[in-house]
Amino acid sequence: MHQVKMPTTPLRKTAMTTRQPIYKSLYFQVIVAIVIGILIGHFYPDTGKALKPLGDGFIKLIKMVIAPIIFCTVVSGIAGMQNMKSVGKTGGYALLYFEIVSTIALLIGLIVVNVVQPGAGMNIDVSTLDASKIAAYVTAGQDQSIVGFILNVIPNTIVGAFANGDILQVLMFSVIFGFALHRLGSYGKPVLDFIDRFAHVMFNIINMIMKLAPIGAFGAMAFTIGAYGVSSLVQLGQLMICFYITCALFVALVLGAICRAHGFSVFKLIRYIREELLIVLGTSSSESALPRMLIKMERLGAKKSVVGLVIPTGYSFNLDGTSIYLTMAAVFIAQATNTHMDITHQITLLLVLLLSSKGAAGVTGSGFIVLAATLSAVGHLPVAGLALILGIDRFMSEARALTNLVGNAVATVVVAKWVGELDTDKLQSELASGGSAILETRPEDDLGVAEGPTPANAVNTTKTV
Repeated sequence: MHQVKMPTTPLRKTAMTTRQPIYKSLYFQVIVAIVIGILIGHFYPDTGKALKPLGDGFIKLIKMVIAPIIFCTVVSGIAGMQNMKSVGKTGGYALLYFEIVSTIALLIGLIVVNVVQPGAGMNIDVSTLDASKIAAYVTAGQDQSIVGFILNVIPNTIVGAFANGDILQVLMFSVIFGFALHRLGSYGKPVLDFIDRFAHVMFNIINMIMKLAPIGAFGAMAFTIGAYGVSSLVQLGQLMICFYITCALFVALVLGAICRAHGFSVFKLIRYIREELLIVLGTSSSESALPRMLIKMERLGAKKSVVGLVIPTGYSFNLDGTSIYLTMAAVFIAQATNTHMDITHQITLLLVLLLSSKGAAGVTGSGFIVLAATLSAVGHLPVAGLALILGIDRFMSEARALTNLVGNAVATVVVAKWVGELDTDKLQSELASGGSAILETRPEDDLGVAEGPTPANAVNTTKTV
């Protein structure tokens, strides 16, 4: 290995002239891994189930660095800002956007499930359902409350927040730390410099971990098909198809309209984050793509301070796919068990979900726990009905996670534009290239963008050969 100094040229031109073979791209590798995982799980189910640790291990590796990456990104973004009022403005606009769009998602799910009625005619007797399989979810759901959720945002200890990997707790401490560091002025600059360098190391680790993404996607998909079988896709298929179509329409129509109103295309944005979407498809967790999303959304033209606040917060407050799922699943259970729901019951359900849906973190299975909490809070719906969708929930989680990821990408660009922290020329340029510059550049280039420009980055581009 040796270092060769390259001439100062635009990043995109360098990338386009050294385009790597398709088999070396993460996009292609993850697709192949998912296909092989499906085949292994279908033809050799026992082997597929035994591959579960591959998917679990990959997600654990990602979770290992999420907390420090969020901390570094948020602190660096806030401490480096000139005007502290802009932080509050960004947070306020973000929460406003989250509430409006997630409410639309809840309403769409409610309308579609009432029109299509996928559970009608099943005539399930609640007393015949096996409630033992959902006991853990019900217990976890009953433990959730509004006050408990708010208090849980405040960590008992700083170390505890990072040790548990609680995104909202880490985010809260990071915001406070960033404000405190900003108030120190030049005295706190050595600390800020250290955090920037620490972020460099963390993003380098992420680049190393992402090379294992195909293996993680392969193991997770092989387990899913091996454990539940392709036949389970047919059972209760009407609800699944209805949910997938609704999510697709939500992205194309609702998010598409929001994007058009702000001067960009949702389909170009989807193309831009296609690798992250494939990783999410393989792992069923939008959290697995969080570190890369922080890098790519900043490279898309949104300022670091906006990305650092909107993306992590959106993982609890802007889960559009989960919102659609919650209303559809709740009403489906009512339809399948012949539980009558008049307009009052449905409005009550909607109001409860406006609060409970905000507690769904972007991890696999969290939507099911929130659904259990919602059914317990509403009271009118049979909690035992969760057993009906337990078998297919794992397959529906893919659509939830994909929609959540696209929703948070759109939210970041929109909020950045609202607060005047978006480089629109850079946005259009990156979307037009489809992220090709990112796919072909070395890890250090992404690190430079994630941390902000440095004199070295400004003078030349170093390529490792």
